[in-house]
Amino acid sequence: MTIANIEIDIVRKDIKNMHLAVYPPNGRVRLSAPQQTDEEVMRLFAISKLAWIKKHIKNFKEQHRETVREYKSGESHYFQGKKYMLELKETSGRAKVELKGTKKMLLFVKSGATQEEKAMVMKEWYRKSIKSQIPPLMTKWEKVMGVKANEWGVKQMRTKWGACNTEAKRIWLNLELAKKPPICLEYIIVHELVHLLERNHNDRFIRYMDQFMPKWRQHRDELNSLPLAHNDWGY
Repeated sequence: MTIANIEIDIVRKDIKNMHLAVYPPNGRVRLSAPQQTDEEVMRLFAISKLAWIKKHIKNFKEQHRETVREYKSGESHYFQGKKYMLELKETSGRAKVELKGTKKMLLFVKSGATQEEKAMVMKEWYRKSIKSQIPPLMTKWEKVMGVKANEWGVKQMRTKWGACNTEAKRIWLNLELAKKPPICLEYIIVHELVHLLERNHNDRFIRYMDQFMPKWRQHRDELNSLPLAHNDWGY
C-alpha cells in the first residue's frame, strides 16, 4: 500500500487491532492488521497516522551511522553503550580484546593480521561478553514472569534484535546487543520471554510488557536512537 509516496508493508495476522511500526535504519513502515480487515479501512487508518509515520521516518534518516569499521588505532567502537577508542597492539600470543580504563579498547593481534581476522577477534570477544550477561537476566525474568525458556543463543541477525520460537521455547538474541546499554539487552530478553505468554504483538502482549517492564517503551526508544552500525537494523 502506498500513502503520500510512502510504501507500507501490509501483514495480516491473527490479532484484534491494527498496529503500525516504523523500523530503522531507513524507516521501513509495516501495518499489521486482523485477517479480514478491509483494505480501505487499513488505508484510512494509515492516513490518520501519516504525521506520526513521517516524523519517525525523518528521525531514522537523520540518525547517526557509523562508517565501515576498519579495526585501526583511533577508531571508535561501542561496548555496553559506551564509546571506546581502539588501540592495536601486536602480540605473539593469543589474540584478545581488553578494556583499559573507561576510554580505551585494546585489540591484541599478530603482526600482519588482516581486517577480517581483527573483526573475528572482536566478534568473538563481544559474543563471550554478552553470553556472560544473559544467564542472570534470564533467571531473573523467568522467575518474575513464571515462564521458562528451554534454550537461548546468540547470533548475528540482520533484521531483528531477538527472536522466539514459541513451540520449542528457544530464544535468539542479536550479537549487536553487546554494544548497546545493558538495559537494552534486558528489554529484548523481556520482550522475547513475553512471547512465551503471547505469541503475537497484540494488545495482550502490550499489557504483559506494561506489567513486567513499565518503562519498556523508553528502553525501546533508547535502543533505536543509538548510533547504528554500518549494516544495522531495527526492532
